[in-house]
Amino acid sequence: MKVIKGEASTIDSNETIVRLITEYKNLIFSICLRHVGDYFVAEDLTQETFISAYTHLDTFDGENEKAYLARIASNKCIDYLRSAGRRVVATPEEEMPEEATSHDELINSVVNKDILARLQSVVDNLSPPYREVARLYFVEEKSAKEIAEKLKIPLKTAQTRIYRARDLVRQKIRKEDLV
Repeated sequence: MKVIKGEASTIDSNETIVRLITEYKNLIFSICLRHVGDYFVAEDLTQETFISAYTHLDTFDGENEKAYLARIASNKCIDYLRSAGRRVVATPEEEMPEEATSHDELINSVVNKDILARLQSVVDNLSPPYREVARLYFVEEKSAKEIAEKLKIPLKTAQTRIYRARDLVRQKIRKEDLV
């Protein structure tokens, strides 16, 4: 449907814009969302696009409505993004997060010690072939190669015991968490 240039009647303009909105609202919204990445801003820009199209309907030649609306939407998004840089306000220094304090470090230290003590308790309760391997691996943070050399066992045996010890520790910790 072609819009008559110049003096389109209000009724024709209303019908035309309603048809355009119905037909192209999803396309225009997706264009805006892709440009700005914010759902709510994209909604506002979609609305602004159709308002602008309605306002300038008398100057539109009626050819390729889709491209006409897409260009308006794209321009609205570009204008928004350009002005967004000007709207950025620096955070006042008193609102900036502070660096970790000794209090935070103390809390982290206590939590880490608690976790290590809990792990040590679980490791101590493992059966003999896995207890020593788990202690070396989890508590002393030794590699599989170092464990094999220290216990004088083959590397594959050390790796297998580490794997099984890890599984046993995981099961015991999960069981304790459920109780």
